Amino acid sequence: MKKKLLSVLLCATMVAALFAGCGSKEEEAAAEPAAEEAEEPAKEAEEPAEETAEAATEGCPGVDGLNIGICIYKFDDNFMTLYRTELQKYLEAGGATVTVMDGKNDQAEQTNQIQNFITQGVDVLIINLVQSSAAEQVTDQCAAANIPVVFINREPEAAEEERWASEGIAATYVGADARQSGTYQGEIVLATENKGDFNGDGKVSYVMVMGDPENIDAQYRTEFSIKALTDAGVEVEKLDEQRGDWDQAKGQEIVANALTANGDAVEVVFCNNDAMALGALQAIEAAGRTVGEDIMLLGVDALVEALENVQSGKMTGTVFNDHIGQSHAAAEIAGKMAAGEAVDVQNMVDYIKVTNENAADILALLQ
Repeated sequence: MKKKLLSVLLCATMVAALFAGCGSKEEEAAAEPAAEEAEEPAKEAEEPAEETAEAATEGCPGVDGLNIGICIYKFDDNFMTLYRTELQKYLEAGGATVTVMDGKNDQAEQTNQIQNFITQGVDVLIINLVQSSAAEQVTDQCAAANIPVVFINREPEAAEEERWASEGIAATYVGADARQSGTYQGEIVLATENKGDFNGDGKVSYVMVMGDPENIDAQYRTEFSIKALTDAGVEVEKLDEQRGDWDQAKGQEIVANALTANGDAVEVVFCNNDAMALGALQAIEAAGRTVGEDIMLLGVDALVEALENVQSGKMTGTVFNDHIGQSHAAAEIAGKMAAGEAVDVQNMVDYIKVTNENAADILALLQ
């Protein structure tokens, strides 16, 4: 039933196939630097998806008997909680032995955990890095031990991915293109009647709540949400931009301060994730502002509470960061790599734009 729901939804929104499959590693894949891709934001698909993400009703193929180590940057991240729960469930249903470690947002702690997994001789590692910059060191440690590694959610630099291809290293990345999520936030604003200009002064005055500015997802979501507006000819004014570290309490504090400092001039609040958006909503309501009437609020992830707020009109929109499709792709690729199969160095899963028109469908999928 859940698969059918999402299949209908994806076809309606013309989203690209979530997972293109794993083929042989080719030189062409290494020759597509992220810098070139960044010139054009990801666009909605021209053809509906044939295969869609779905809740785990069957186990992951190709992992039976494997010993798999999973490292998560921190357990109390809302999105990564959904991700790791689905990932572990899918792997274990396929017959794998799975151990999941909490990096506690400390790269040194996580590096020790990775080394312990290597010492134990796991068959494959799935790693959500605390710091993307640690990818080279971690990759070399795994390669020296002949253990394939699947990086998830936090993408290493393009040069590092190119190194995997050129040197034949058994490493890959599974995630989503954050440029697409940022673009979708901007497009949600553009689709409204006033395009975010509540006071009619001819420009959109906004507040940006970033995640970790060293994280590529935070960088792209911040850049491309605004780029979508300016590319459409909309004049923008940045009133404030602060680091929220993906945290709800920090999101509330940042937006409360911004509203105090700028008052009714704030027309749109962009948040790099839903946790910060939920905090921002608390600040907006405390300031006597009303989403949809005199302000807009955008998030990313499609957490259940955020979806409920979109459905009720308390949030303008969010973007579904498909933890189901991503975790399943990561699990299946891990199985292929453990079997010695070559895979692409980069494997992307599409985001889905969420407004009050389809929030109920996404909620039904997740429940």
